[in-house]
Amino acid sequence: MPLIVQKYGGTSVAGVERIKNVAGRVARTHKDGNKVVVVLSAMSGETNRLVAFANEASEFPVGREYDMIVSTGEQVTIGLLSLVLKEMGLKARSFAGHQVPIITDSQFGSARIEHIGSEAIMRELASGGIAIVAGFQGVDTDGNITTLGRGGSDTTAVALAAALNADLCEIYTDVEGVYTTDPNICNDARKLAKVSYDEMLEMASLGAKVLQTRSVEFARKYNVPVMVRSSFTDTQGTLVCKEDIEMEKVVVSGVTYNKDEAKISVLRVPDRPGIAARLFKPLTEAGINVDMIVQNISHDAHTDLTFTVSKSEFKRALKLVKETASDIEAKEVVGDPNIAKVSIVGAGMRSHAGVASKMFDVMAAEGINIQMISTSEIKISCVVDVKYTELAVRVLHDAFELGKEEVNEER
Repeated sequence: MPLIVQKYGGTSVAGVERIKNVAGRVARTHKDGNKVVVVLSAMSGETNRLVAFANEASEFPVGREYDMIVSTGEQVTIGLLSLVLKEMGLKARSFAGHQVPIITDSQFGSARIEHIGSEAIMRELASGGIAIVAGFQGVDTDGNITTLGRGGSDTTAVALAAALNADLCEIYTDVEGVYTTDPNICNDARKLAKVSYDEMLEMASLGAKVLQTRSVEFARKYNVPVMVRSSFTDTQGTLVCKEDIEMEKVVVSGVTYNKDEAKISVLRVPDRPGIAARLFKPLTEAGINVDMIVQNISHDAHTDLTFTVSKSEFKRALKLVKETASDIEAKEVVGDPNIAKVSIVGAGMRSHAGVASKMFDVMAAEGINIQMISTSEIKISCVVDVKYTELAVRVLHDAFELGKEEVNEER
């Protein structure tokens, strides 16, 4: 019997009626002769509500108690789905993270999975049951509840699929697949039939909300085929899989944006060995991820250093950087939370020239100033003022003809 892991996001389980809709899909998959493992997020808005409570209780709510609070939403949804499936005459059992168990490290708020036990779930499947697993949560070796970071239910699902050697991992969400860009910004945004792991990893890390970055890393590492599809329609979704020759023909596959970015600049930093390490070490120890980094050419033995962090970490990061800047005798630290990162992604960039210059020309023609630039083999990212986000996305989508069905080979 094929084994399928299905994950349903917050809008798919936003109330009991929607949970009943999920139960219907799960039941059909099971009756078609598949073993089924279901991973659920909390109800839409529930995690935000719990985070708000934590913020009321503490200025910087982090650590063990924060994870204890925000992990509770998923236990409600897995219990409800199990009850609904049992009412339908099916055998089902819910599993919290520690009951699987999903063993993680002790980095509360952004724990990383170290091992997943398969015995309990395989016993449930062997008995003809459906296993319902809480996404987002795990347990460390000391028995503490941990969470995998926002969007961590995707990671739970793909990691389970890898651990169970599943035939397919289906990620059900409120969109019908992966699009060339946000359909709310571009009316001609087009759904992709398939996208490579590398492209999806870039899109996810650059702001596309369809899949969480770490889930794509798991999928790529363990070669887990992932189908992204809607829980509200029966339309075929987007397959995330290994790159093939056809994918390389497409120069740009998508345009992404991320408004959850903030910029920190450290001015007049002494230009000598070890200074950058001292500046970033406190951020690392605090579990704050740094994204883009730009350092200017040194003048008079001093340089400026600019980097980006997520908006949710901005205040903490700014405080830590100011403390370190004082120690290293930097002149000033300034922050700007009103920025966005706009990116183009495509496997074909590896073998096509002129993509960057075209991107820069298009943005210059619209008067959009580029504050920072970052590149890889298959992506180019630019930091711009947040007010230009939608405009930049639209003009780039048009410039690379992403609304057209045919392959957009560079001419």
